[in-house]
Amino acid sequence: MSSSYLAREEFGLRLRRLREEAGFNGKQLAAHLGWAQSKVSRIETGKQTVSTDDVVDWAGAVGAETLVDDLLNQLRAVRVEYEAWARRLRTGLAAQQRSRAALDAEITHLRAFEPDIIPGLLQTADYARHVLTAVARLRSRAPLEVIDSVRARMRRQDALYDTTKRFQFLITEAALRFHVCPAATLRAQLDRLLAIAGLETIELAVVPFEAQLPISPSHGFWIFDERLVQIDTFSAELNLRDADDVALYLELFELLWGVALQGNEAQRLVARVVQESFDS
Repeated sequence: MSSSYLAREEFGLRLRRLREEAGFNGKQLAAHLGWAQSKVSRIETGKQTVSTDDVVDWAGAVGAETLVDDLLNQLRAVRVEYEAWARRLRTGLAAQQRSRAALDAEITHLRAFEPDIIPGLLQTADYARHVLTAVARLRSRAPLEVIDSVRARMRRQDALYDTTKRFQFLITEAALRFHVCPAATLRAQLDRLLAIAGLETIELAVVPFEAQLPISPSHGFWIFDERLVQIDTFSAELNLRDADDVALYLELFELLWGVALQGNEAQRLVARVVQESFDS
């Protein structure tokens, strides 16, 4: 059972206790709020995460208005889904890629920021192999899993050709220069970046070293539409769904995008890195 489900279950139990203390049964509370009784049941058993408005309405109905701020703070914590990689990868590295492919298919607008690596959806197979091999070693995964994971990552890239979608990729100049793979592999990766940046579905922006940063870009993050922020740490995957959290990361993305080189300027910077690093 995931930690996110346990958190929802605990929150639902707290709401149920408030309902019971107010003398309502589930049917009565649902009628009072104008909800289906099944909604009350799903919330109380942790099968559904409530919205901010739902919590405010629930608290008002059971006479717990003074607890609204505390309930909303707990709700924010519930909406941060934390899943340790040890649990996340029980089904293998490739399964994790397939899970993200399903998410890619659902959304229409992806904003991805990576400060130190080329984003997975833009990686060549060889670059991905080196990156995922390092991940496999860190997390004690079998080397053969890397092959399946690279294949799954390459299949994810089909989404880039779907003209109903929009992809904004924001990286730093460091991501172009860091040797997370052999030099020849990095050169091929940068050539791939130049080629794919011309797709109509893709916008590429690069924060150059000389840019005046509005904020320190301490970690990467991916924003799916305007409903989910996904962050990978060394130990876990974080999924943020709270509206305030999503809004914060949208603001951070726009701040960094605003100081980045875009379009032809971004491609010229990539070409300059290739020339300085490999053609000089």
